Amino acid sequence: CDSEKKGPVVMEIPLEDIRRPLMRTRANDPDKIDVLEVDGVYYGFSGCHRYEAHQRLGLPTIRCKVRRGTKETLRHHMR
Repeated sequence: CDSEKKGPVVMEIPLEDIRRPLMRTRANDPDKIDVLEVDGVYYGFSGCHRYEAHQRLGLPTIRCKVRRGTKETLRHHMR
């Protein structure tokens, strides 16, 4: 059943709801930024130039590829 598939969800997230602990970029995904959601908080790990451009343009949301994770997953990304 399609509703049982796991993986990233593409959605619009308010810029103010995304924390930027690391400023790594990935050039292979120009349309979306990668976001890890842990306990309802979004952490951005790619697309820093797109994120900054959206801020400067005053755009309220940005297209994100969201993966759900645990606090342990977040710790792994921040090493």
